[in-house]
Amino acid sequence: MNVLDELTQVLTQRKSEDPDSSYVASLHAKGLNKILEKVGEESTEVILAAKDADSSASTKSEVVKETADLWFHTMVMLSG
Repeated sequence: MNVLDELTQVLTQRKSEDPDSSYVASLHAKGLNKILEKVGEESTEVILAAKDADSSASTKSEVVKETADLWFHTMVMLSG
């Protein structure tokens, strides 16, 4: 099993949990529009981080962090 398969299983499980204790469940409870809003928000943050990045480790790290957030919210969208 690869990492994406494992992540898909975790997201599927979390979708059915209590929205008060699971971020993934809370997003699904709010509906697809909220999930898409988060994907759009994270996309913008990736673009801004990349635009502001220089050769320093801290700005490169920010791009990686924002990209991970985008991938996560995209996977939540796909798990719907």
